[in-house]
Amino acid sequence: MSKKREITSSGGLLQIYKLGVLIRGDSGIGKSESSLELISRGARFISDDVTHIEKNGGGRLIGRAPSLSRNFMEIRGLSIINIKHIFGSRTVCNKSRIDLVIQLKQWEHGKKYDRLGLEAHEVCEILGIKIPQVSIPVAPGRNIATLIEVACKVHILREKGCHAPQEIANRLDRALSLGNSKDNR
Repeated sequence: MSKKREITSSGGLLQIYKLGVLIRGDSGIGKSESSLELISRGARFISDDVTHIEKNGGGRLIGRAPSLSRNFMEIRGLSIINIKHIFGSRTVCNKSRIDLVIQLKQWEHGKKYDRLGLEAHEVCEILGIKIPQVSIPVAPGRNIATLIEVACKVHILREKGCHAPQEIANRLDRALSLGNSKDNR
């Protein structure tokens, strides 16, 4: 039995800070609008709403737009737009590896969210490959595009060994031990 090497998945794909970022979420949550803002800030566009994903020989995931929808994005209220015509050919590319999944989720009132980042990191499995995932709760007034950019920067820093939540926890531990040693005098 052969293992599946390609799928078509819901979600749009951008290159942000040279990371291939698959943005997923329910219909109407703001994926395309956030992508449009990110493109205006310098991200490169690969696909909107539907991404064809294949596993290459090296075990990496590569995403691209279906040929029918390449360069096109649907924005509610504006219709379908051609990203290449509006922003220029440098803002689009045909394919990208997938390094990170951003899952946009509707904010749930009363739900406990990890505010410190000390919990286990999420992963998303696609074609048997585990990809880091960040879930972002979406609520009115939150700037989703900025949150996606920051999630990408945090991912890049983690790959380099920098982990801000652990750093602050270590500082707190040191401060508490110093406080306890002063109390014991």
